[in-house]
Amino acid sequence: MRSITTFDLQYAHRFYKFKGEAQYLHGHTGILTIEVEDSINEGVNMVYPCNEIQKTAWEVLKNFDHSLILREDDPLLPAILKVYEETGIKNGTPENQMKGIAFKTSLATAYPDSRLVVTKETLTVEGMIKIVYDLLKEKLNIVKITFTSGVNAASEEYNTKNDIHRCPLCGISLDKNNSCPKCGYKK
Repeated sequence: MRSITTFDLQYAHRFYKFKGEAQYLHGHTGILTIEVEDSINEGVNMVYPCNEIQKTAWEVLKNFDHSLILREDDPLLPAILKVYEETGIKNGTPENQMKGIAFKTSLATAYPDSRLVVTKETLTVEGMIKIVYDLLKEKLNIVKITFTSGVNAASEEYNTKNDIHRCPLCGISLDKNNSCPKCGYKK
């Protein structure tokens, strides 16, 4: 069975070296749907609590919300960083409360203080799915990710291989010590 969670992401990007309207800097509302599959946890009668999927995923996904996403070779990137430096927002401000955990993968790097994500490839709906799966595949038994942005949509299905031990009291993943970080249960 599956638990399904949806996220709204507001972001700006452009398709560098693309011939068409998307070459210009523009914004989107993206809808990201993550489907997690597992057996039903008998203690709580659910696959995985959706609010816990949201907490786990949001730690990294909030880097994409209200952010600028540019390809690493985009000539706008140094110009944006220069403006951020000159205006005093490059290293964050007290108003920047939505900072996610910084990450660096082969596909993308997040700079939470600058509300900036730098990608290896152009951020298309397909590219977003690849990045999100790469960031979350070890944390959740993801079997499908769908991302829509404007009139564009894509989805990808995965074979889950994780053996995630869950708490029988609240259903969330046990930590490396086989303890529940939410309720304190110990296996």
